[in-house]
Order: sequence, then structure tokens, then C-alpha cells
Amino acid sequence: MSSSSSTFNADVSQPQSELVFGNIAVPIMGTETIPFSSGNPRIEETRGVMHLFSNDANYPSFLPVGRKPLVCVLGVPNHMTYADFCQFCASFIPHVLEMRIVRNDGMEDRYSILIWFDNQDSADKFYQHFNGKQFNSLEEDICQMLFTVDVQFTGYSGSLDHAQSPPASSTEQPSCPVCLERLDQDASGILTTICNHSFHCSCISKWTDSSCPVCRYCQQQPEKSTCFVCQTSENLGMCVICGFVGCGRYKGGHAIIHWKETQHCYFLELETQRVWDYVGDNYVHRLIQSKTDGMLVELNAHCQHVNDGCGSCNCDDYGISEAILNSKVEVIVNEYNELLATQLENQKLYFETLLQEVKEETEREVSEAVQKAVTQKLQKLKAKLDRCVKEKKFLDDLNENLLKNQEIWRAKLLEAEEREKKTLRMKDDKIHALEEQLKDLMATLEAGNAVEHMSISDEIKDATALPVSPASSSRKERKDLTVEEADRNG
Repeated sequence: MSSSSSTFNADVSQPQSELVFGNIAVPIMGTETIPFSSGNPRIEETRGVMHLFSNDANYPSFLPVGRKPLVCVLGVPNHMTYADFCQFCASFIPHVLEMRIVRNDGMEDRYSILIWFDNQDSADKFYQHFNGKQFNSLEEDICQMLFTVDVQFTGYSGSLDHAQSPPASSTEQPSCPVCLERLDQDASGILTTICNHSFHCSCISKWTDSSCPVCRYCQQQPEKSTCFVCQTSENLGMCVICGFVGCGRYKGGHAIIHWKETQHCYFLELETQRVWDYVGDNYVHRLIQSKTDGMLVELNAHCQHVNDGCGSCNCDDYGISEAILNSKVEVIVNEYNELLATQLENQKLYFETLLQEVKEETEREVSEAVQKAVTQKLQKLKAKLDRCVKEKKFLDDLNENLLKNQEIWRAKLLEAEEREKKTLRMKDDKIHALEEQLKDLMATLEAGNAVEHMSISDEIKDATALPVSPASSSRKERKDLTVEEADRNG
């Protein structure tokens, strides 16, 4: 058990049915029991139960009567490391005497923390401040805690070599594996990990990994391996080259399919930790590592005197056996190096082939893309050329029509000019004829006037005065009008 496990071994006090404060009776909250365990299951495991005060829905903020400075934080996510939790409650770390990490049955992805404070006031403030608060703003997980009535350890399983003696029988306090200082609760708080290793809170808060600094046991267990293809979890093997996980020939045979596709012939059986060679159709091991003491032993080899209690096989001389073993190990190492070199060379050729195929595929895709781009550009240029040819043909037709219209209008203009010239000549001829007629008329009028004047003068000489008749005057006016009209027409 841990050196500080006695801190949590408190007696269970018999609770009263109710407490009376003046005239007010307040019922005491009930308790619930939660089993827990701690330790590395492969080495040793400590089991126990926690008696916790239950939450009362009628009194959500009521602090239970008879509580102790012992609080249990339930349901902490596994991805939250010890350093993360210490940072979460950093303001109360100076008041913490001890923190112990435990796992609850049926909660594989979460763990709980038992926290013992130096006084009741610090425990109450811690409960009121962090109960119902989110661990961080990015997740929905909230901090749920209950006051603890008592913690009882019910059993221990594992090797006695790993068991820790109780503090009563210890002559001195254990030391922190990080700073090598004594684990003294009065000096600084102590944090016991889920694998039962104790550290100073200030030391473990600097360890950002989720594993234990001593044994590397991780509180966040990896997920169970499954076949990458059929998702089965039985008869699995992992490719030692690329890490592909596939099922064996007695299931879906996806490991063999992977070997045929990639030529990765070495597969590690996850259950037996042995390597199978699909090319040689056998195991490549001559020696395997013992799970008990970690020593190299011959595969499927048995001591002849095992029934007599022989544990190290001292049948032959120890020096000769050691020399033979060393020679076997050297031969196996050389064989393994040769196999590894051969496999690496094969993998080099395989991946060079893949690279060549990828290169050729890339060049082909580039060539196709260039050809496609050139074809599209040629099609666009051809379409543009066709449009230009059509426009040129349209312009040529338009120009030809304009030229024809120009000739037509030119001929019409010449015809109009000829008609105009002919009209002018005819007009000039008519004017000339009218002028000749006018001259003749004027000469006739002058001759008539002269004759009239001569007759008048003769009459005057004869002294005979004749009145001018109106008919003659009107006839003269008509002659004058005829002359004026002829002038206008001319």
C-alpha cells in the first residue's frame, strides 16, 4: 500500500437522523458506496470502497453534517493529465495534504481523485468553488465532487515484491522519485498516481505526460486493436514495415492479402508477440523474451531436468552453455541483420517501383492535361477564327453592295446632270425665241405708234379734233398686258 494510504483510513461515525438548529430540523444526507481500484493490473492491484455523502436535490448547496476534509472528485476525463488537474485547482494546492488517483469500476474512460485537505474550511471552499464547474471552456465535462465519509481498502493482488509496507513499519519516510526529497505532508502536498507511485504535487505538476514518471503506466489505456478491413479483434497481426493491422488466415486473411499486395512478409502476432514470415511460412524467432524476468530463452525449448527443479538449466558446464548461447545469439543477430537488409532492399525496390509508377502516372496526367489545354485553346482559336471569317465575309458583301450602290448612284447623278443641262439649254432657247418675239413686237408697236403719230399730226394740220374712243384705249391696255405676260413667261 502507499505510504500515505493510512490518511484515508478514517472511522465511520454513526450519523444522527437529524440536527436541530433552533427551531429548524435539517435532515442528514444519506451515503452511497462506490468500489474503486488502483495500481498497474499487470503487476499489482489494490481494491477498496469509498463511502460518499449523496447529493440531495432539495439541498443542492447544503454541506453535509459530519463531513471531513476529504473530498472525492468523480468522473475526471482520462485525457486530463495529473499536471492538468493540478493546474485546474492550483489555488488550493497549498492546502492539500494528499491526492490519490483511483479508477472506478465500469468507468474505463474516467478516473476519480480523493483529496485530503489540511482543514475543513479549505475543503468547504474547494467544494463550493469547483463543484459543477467546467474543467475547461472547450469541453462540456464538469467537475462533480462529493464529501467522503470513509475509504476502506478491501484487497490486494499481485507480487509481494511490489507491495509497499505500511508507514508504521517504516523506519523513514519514502522520497519523491523526481526531486529525491522526503514525502512529507506537512511540507508539501503528495499525489499518488493510479499505479500507486507517490510524488510531490509541485513535481508531478511539471510532468505533462499522462504516464507515470516511474513505471510509464498510462492512465489513458490505448484502444483495442482491430483489423483495418473487417474490424475483427481476433487473430490479429501487425506489419512490422508499415504498421498495417490485419486478421490471420483463420479469419478474413487480410494480413496475407496485404503481404501479396505490398510484399511486406513479416507480421507481428499481437497475442504472442512473435513474428511470422509469410515467405518462409514459419516464425523468424529462435529466441524470445521471457515475460517473467525479461531474459532471452529459446523458443519452444524445455529443460530436461525441469521436474527436478532446475531453473537455470545447469546440465552442462555454465561457461560452455554461456558461450554456446552467445554464439547462438550472435548467429541470430547476423541472420536478423541479413534478413533486415534483404527486406529493406526489397522495400527499396518496391517503393522505387511505386515512385516510378507515380512519376509515370504524373507525367501521363500532365501530358493529358497539357494536351487537353492545347486542344481547348485550339478550339477557342478556331471558333474565334470562324467568327472573324464570317465577319470578313459580311464586310466584303457589304462593301460589294456599297460599291454597286455607288455605281448606280453615280449613273443616276450623271443622268440628272444631263437632264439639267438639257433643261437649261431648252430654257435658254426659249428665252432667246421670246426675246426675238419681243423684239418683233416692240418693232411692230413702235411702227404702229409712229403711224398713229403721223395720222394725228395730219389731223391736227387739218384742224379737225377727233375724240379718242374708249375701245382704242382698251385695246392698247390689252396689248400692254400681253407684253408683260410674255415677259414673265420668257
